[in-house]
Amino acid sequence: MSETLRINPIACTGHGLCAELFPERIWMDEWGYPVIDAGELTPELLEHAKRAVDACPAVALRLEAERRAANRDRRAATR
Repeated sequence: MSETLRINPIACTGHGLCAELFPERIWMDEWGYPVIDAGELTPELLEHAKRAVDACPAVALRLEAERRAANRDRRAATR
C-alpha cells in the first residue's frame, strides 16, 4: 500500500521548511504556502517525505495510507 503526502491548509502557517526539505514534491506558492505534487512516492522519496513531515513546526504535513486517502476523497465527492 502506498502513501500520499497531505497538507492541512488550516494548520499550515507557511514556514516553508517542508519545501526546503522536500523540493522534489513540495514548492511554495505566491503567498508563501506549500503546494504538493501528487505524484507517486518511491521508497527513496518516501524517506524525504517522512523527514519533512517530522520537521513541520505546525504539524500540518502528514502521510496517509493510499486507501484511507481514496476513501476520504470519495466521501467528499458525494457531498
